[in-house]
Amino acid sequence: MLIQTKNLWKTYIMGTEELHALRGVDLSVEKGEYLAIMGPSGSGKSTLMNLIGCLDTPTQGSYYLNDQLVSDLCDDDLARIRNKEIGFVFQTFNLLPRATALHNVELPLIYSGTDSATRKEKAKQALASVDLSDRMSHKPNELSGGQRQRVALARALANSPSILLADEPTGNLDTATGKEIMGVFDTLHHQGNTIIMVTHEAHIAECAERVVYLLDGQIEREERRARTMVS
Repeated sequence: MLIQTKNLWKTYIMGTEELHALRGVDLSVEKGEYLAIMGPSGSGKSTLMNLIGCLDTPTQGSYYLNDQLVSDLCDDDLARIRNKEIGFVFQTFNLLPRATALHNVELPLIYSGTDSATRKEKAKQALASVDLSDRMSHKPNELSGGQRQRVALARALANSPSILLADEPTGNLDTATGKEIMGVFDTLHHQGNTIIMVTHEAHIAECAERVVYLLDGQIEREERRARTMVS
């Protein structure tokens, strides 16, 4: 099992009150799965993604990633896990505006201490995997929204992570461009990547093979379905 959470809680102290963002979540994700997480605002979607992405630690419960208990790790160890195991894709792209597409994709490889020649080659391969070999020297303001998200996807893939975590990956894109990006996710999934995507859009969630619905910090239900292929 790639991911296993057991009785996962996240509680925030707000003055004299306790806010339970997650309430005992049990979730398993196998390698190669394509999972969407849905739920209304305040349901715990972002909190769960932050815990899975090792951006935060649970108040209670355990989280295993590749059979390693990561829920009790210190911040430095969590940072190493994030860099090695997890690729992040955000709706706002989070690209360096003055850097080329190639350099943006190189960033996680720089942080992991990869030598210059190797990281350039890996970055080129990642850009090729999202059909952007001809845009390597372009800066973000020279790219369309869909191309920027492809650069962000390539950056997420650069370290060959165990999980691709996508937070509303089509949120800043028009319908046609969003469909294009979901087609890229389709391709990446067929190549064996594990994808976990948070979305509030039902038609985007339908691209996944499994959908988990959160409500008030708990898993309300989940569905396995025939995926809607993006054409």
